[in-house]
Amino acid sequence: MSLSCIGPVRLKDKSVLIVGLGGLGSPLALYLAGAGVGTLWLADGDTVDSSNLPRQILFDSDAVNHSKAELARERLAAHNPHISLIAINQRLDEACLPEFVAEVDLVIDCCDNLPTRQAINAACVGQGKPWISAAAVGWQGQLMARTNPDHACYACLYPLDTKVSQSCETSGVSGPLVGVMGSLQALEALKLLLGLPSSVAGTLRRFDALTHQWQTLTLAPDPDCPVCSQHACPIHDKEIAP
Repeated sequence: MSLSCIGPVRLKDKSVLIVGLGGLGSPLALYLAGAGVGTLWLADGDTVDSSNLPRQILFDSDAVNHSKAELARERLAAHNPHISLIAINQRLDEACLPEFVAEVDLVIDCCDNLPTRQAINAACVGQGKPWISAAAVGWQGQLMARTNPDHACYACLYPLDTKVSQSCETSGVSGPLVGVMGSLQALEALKLLLGLPSSVAGTLRRFDALTHQWQTLTLAPDPDCPVCSQHACPIHDKEIAP
């Protein structure tokens, strides 16, 4: 039986939290809605800016200055009226993320800043929820996933005091590149929701869009990680780097 036949049946009871509805979250949300994932929680506290339009394919020029979360809900409902869509018109942080993470089967990190990524990671580790994360800047993309406690978490790879030297605002980003990375997040999400293994989990995949070359790094958990090690303090006592 093909995926088109079994997918909607097995996905209708699944729920996903998408954090960020920009260049990554736009194609991801469209694919998950089209596949029939039962409930999508759509989180983004920003409004659409005209500079977003080259890469954020959920929106058009009529969307400028409107809430991304609310618009995403409207447009995904038109794409598939048979699923539940919940708009969260706020920026999620370490204080509120746990309550949203508790509601879903899978969390997908499509945000554009390191503090939010760390907060997503901490909330998911604390509740034993799988997550998929992607990022892109310039012509470089990366993809990783954590699906069980044996995998390294985001804080194992990037300590809480890590400072970011590049961002989309300072270095720009290729529109098709974020589309590629968001589509790969959707692919991995569907595999996990359907009970299929993820070849990405426990690794860091780096993509060079100029050469179409991939680099795969196997990640080992940090035994002293303040978030996921057995010696870590409870999640609510952790400090997330500003």
